[in-house]
Order: sequence, then structure tokens, then C-alpha cells
Amino acid sequence: MFCGPARLSFYMKTRIPAILLLWMIIDIYFFSAVETLTSNTFLYLAYWMVDIFLAGTILYGAMTGKTKLISWLMAPVLLSFIPKLLGSTILVLEDVTRAFRGFPPRSYAVSEFILILAILLFGLLLFGITRGRHYYKVHRETLYFDDLPETFDGFTITQISDVHSGSFSDKDGVQKGLDLVNAQQSDMILFTGDLVNNQANEMDPWIPAFAKLEAPYGKYSVLGNHDYGDYMRWESEAAQQANLDRLKEVHQEIGFRLLLNEAMPIKKNEQFFALIGVENWGKGGFHKYGDLKKATAGVPDDAFKVLMSHDPSHWDAVTLDHHQPVHLTLSGHTHGMQFGFELFGFKWSPIKYVYKQWAGLYEKSGLYLYVNRGFGFLGLKGRVGIWPEISVLTLKRKS
Repeated sequence: MFCGPARLSFYMKTRIPAILLLWMIIDIYFFSAVETLTSNTFLYLAYWMVDIFLAGTILYGAMTGKTKLISWLMAPVLLSFIPKLLGSTILVLEDVTRAFRGFPPRSYAVSEFILILAILLFGLLLFGITRGRHYYKVHRETLYFDDLPETFDGFTITQISDVHSGSFSDKDGVQKGLDLVNAQQSDMILFTGDLVNNQANEMDPWIPAFAKLEAPYGKYSVLGNHDYGDYMRWESEAAQQANLDRLKEVHQEIGFRLLLNEAMPIKKNEQFFALIGVENWGKGGFHKYGDLKKATAGVPDDAFKVLMSHDPSHWDAVTLDHHQPVHLTLSGHTHGMQFGFELFGFKWSPIKYVYKQWAGLYEKSGLYLYVNRGFGFLGLKGRVGIWPEISVLTLKRKS
């Protein structure tokens, strides 16, 4: 879901300094709670030296275009920033009440509560950054359709998305996720794009493990925005094309049939449904390689259709207006921003302000979209609250 190098460089040089300024303001505000609890000079120095070092290093990375440096620093920045942001929100509420009382000294109890809350949130963030990247969760949905072919009643699909193999380093952690995929024993496995970060050779160490994924009705895949190699500089267009060609071979080597703006009939007992796969199509500045009209050119209008389309923005912009109803669309791309929370059926992440459909199941007029939260990770080398996902969808015929 991340942008290309030129766009990223512009973002870093314009937005990151503004974000750092906000961070420093919150730092100063949160420090007032620390001052209320202690006057230890050593703690004061430690508080400021850590954040000044992080902010200065990020600013250097932004001005020099060192994206890898910024990527590595995202984790410690979140550990520092997010607990203070939450604590500062409570301090604002306290200051509102203090204003009506003539601004007496801060309450020791409130500052103590804020510090305890910040420590707890720090612990959650630390878990997400150190263990969250392989804290796989299985999400299950059962979907009912009037026109699902009878023989596919109860048909199961396991979906994974956004592997980003170039970010992996823990073979046991990755294998844990792959074993969980196979443990679902679904009829079919579908992968909805972003196998790599940029280069096809990122998959080389992982080909044997991914090749062991099994499903009786096959494994199918599409490309995501990162798979085209658009986000790095190549010595020539031919080199970039060679990388894409090699990635297509990798899909074959791991046993996935890559669908490139095309459809495949999935047959069972003389009946079938159309499995459709389009290349990446994204709103805004993302490339629009996907061609749904081409992909469905040979598909009967009354066929039951399952579409793989990496970017969920394609659903609202194109799929819902397609002349043939697409019963179920499977997407990924957002990663749930790898940060947020899901409790008691409620979910939130900052990515919701960018994508209307960003995680889980959505429905309009009997047509469904499922957005997978992603198997891997990118940028932030971990996940906090939005854990890596394996989706299991069961198709049922309405009785």
C-alpha cells in the first residue's frame, strides 16, 4: 500500500518534519506529567536524549532520502510517541478542569494514572513489534447466496494476502503461518497479491515452504502493486520487465496459477463457478493495470463469480458498476495499517480514513467484499493490534 520512490521522497521532505514537530509538542506536554511525579535529573536527561536522537535521525533520513533508515526507526518511534499521545489526551481533559479552578498544580493521582496507562500501552506496542509479525489469526466468515451452484454448497476458500517476503527473516515464524494455512484444509487457497516488496529474488529462500501449501481444488493468485517493481530504480525498463517475468515464474514454482486479467472455471460435479483474477488497480496515484472487462469477456453473465483484486478501492470504483454482478471479491493491500485495535466486534485503524473498506467483510446489495489484513508486513517491522491474517470463507447456498 506504499507509494513509489519519488512520491515517498516528497512525502518525507514535507510531511515528516511536520509530524516531528507534532511529536515534540506532545513530548513537552507529556513531560509535565513526568515533572509532577519526579524531579530526578537523570530521568529528565534520559527522557529528552532518547527522543531528540530519534527525531534527529528520522529528520536526517527524510532529508537524505534514506527510506530504510526510517523504516528501522518506525518501531522505536511508535514506542515513544503512541503512549505519550494517549497520555497527553488525558492531560488535555485535566487541563480543561484545571482552567475552571484557576490552574492549580497538576494532580499527582492523574499523572500517576497516565504514566501507568502509558507503560501498559508501551508493553502492548513492544509485544506487537517483537512478536506481532507472526501472531497469526484465523478469521472465518460464512456467506450465503441464492445462486451458488448446489455442488459448491459448503465450499471453503482460504485467502492470504500481502506476503511481502522481502521483509521476512524468521523461518520458524513464517512456517508457523504456513502450517496454519494448511491446517484449515480448505478446498482452495487464494493469494491476493504483493508476494514481494520489490524484487522477485526476495522469494528465493521461501519457495520450498510456500510450495507445500495444499488444496484439492488448486491454488490461484494475482499481482499486487509491489509485485511490478515500480518502487525502486532499475538500470533499464528491460531489467524491470525481467524481474516481473521472474516473479511470474515464482508463482508457478510455488504451485499458484497466476491470473492476469483472466478467468478460470472451477468445476465440481458438472457445475462450475468463475474464478476471476485482475492485475492491480488502485485509486489515486496507484497504477491501474487491472481490466475487469477483459477478465470477464468469456464468462457467462449468469455464472457465479469470485474475483481476486488486490486493492479494495477497485470494488467501489469498478466492480460494483460492472455489467455482470460479481458475487464475492477478495482483496488485501491495506494491511490494516499494521496498527489499530479490534475488540468485541469493533475495529479501528488510521487506515480507515484512507480506505472505506480496509479489513474484514463488507456487503452492498448482496455482493460481498472481503479485505484480508495481510500475512506479512512492510515498513513497520511488526504489527500492533491488527494481527497477520488467514481468512477462511465458507460459501453456502440459501435454502
